[in-house]
Amino acid sequence: MSIPRLYACALLIVATLIGAARAAVLPGPLVTPEWLAANADKVAILDVRDYPEEYRGAPTFETDAKGKKTLVEVGGHIPGARLVDFAKIRTTRLIEGRKISGMVLEASAFEQLMRQTGVRAGQAIVIASTGNTIEDFDGAARLYWTLKYYGAQEIAILDGGYVRWLDEGRPTEDAPPAVTAGDWAASAPHDDLFADTSEVQAAMSSGLQLVDARPLAFFFGLTKRPAVAAYGHIPGSRVLPTDLRAKPQGSGFRYLAVDDYRRALAGMQIEVDRPTITYCNTGHMAAGAWFILSEVLGNPAVSLYDGSMVEWADGKRPVVNSR
Repeated sequence: MSIPRLYACALLIVATLIGAARAAVLPGPLVTPEWLAANADKVAILDVRDYPEEYRGAPTFETDAKGKKTLVEVGGHIPGARLVDFAKIRTTRLIEGRKISGMVLEASAFEQLMRQTGVRAGQAIVIASTGNTIEDFDGAARLYWTLKYYGAQEIAILDGGYVRWLDEGRPTEDAPPAVTAGDWAASAPHDDLFADTSEVQAAMSSGLQLVDARPLAFFFGLTKRPAVAAYGHIPGSRVLPTDLRAKPQGSGFRYLAVDDYRRALAGMQIEVDRPTITYCNTGHMAAGAWFILSEVLGNPAVSLYDGSMVEWADGKRPVVNSR
């Protein structure tokens, strides 16, 4: 290769690397309030909530005799954050003649929802849950999974959610921001992130790892959700219960360190690098386990059983329980 051509190739490689560095806004799948405050103008902040009415108003605190403030109500939101009602990111589908709730939206419906929130094509996205329960984290993870399923590449979750933002004394807003419709476009679904019942049935004999993301009482069949037809878990499953997925800190919860996850999962006999399908009751908590295995621990072969126990048990398939 001639010197001029070699030089031109080198320049092209450098330009490509610089462009990639500029395009990569997010430091990883989790960001801190400090990072978000410094980079809020570079990302779309999506505030996903089970109780949309809390998005407005102002937070309230109690102060004890020593001057320590305690969060009482989580009203308001991070400045510029756009509300996403968790109930709107899933739907009911007819599968084998039965109505299964909590399923992923069709691409066109999810695309419309993201455009309504003002998300632009190629824009980095930070998802903030309320953060005062582990289930809030799972809701953020479910939105993250859906975005990735439909092709979004730069996505992160605010570690600790809105309550951590409040604990750090950062500013809040009452009214929603003015939003211009976005042009975000859903790609063809990434089917490697999605598992259906046939794949779960095959996993029971193929050695693929099944991880139940529900609390232990559900896993062992001591209780169940009304929508689930049977007590217990899918045969061969390991369990990653909710209280091992985050730790209490401040007014809410935080994600664990990578090494802590590795130790905790090893204790539950979960292999962090093994191809895995996560599930729960309706695919909500399953997203929390998926996020930890896939995004935090970097396992590229993790999918989510969208129908989860609602679909599995409704089909009179085998379950294991202690009853």
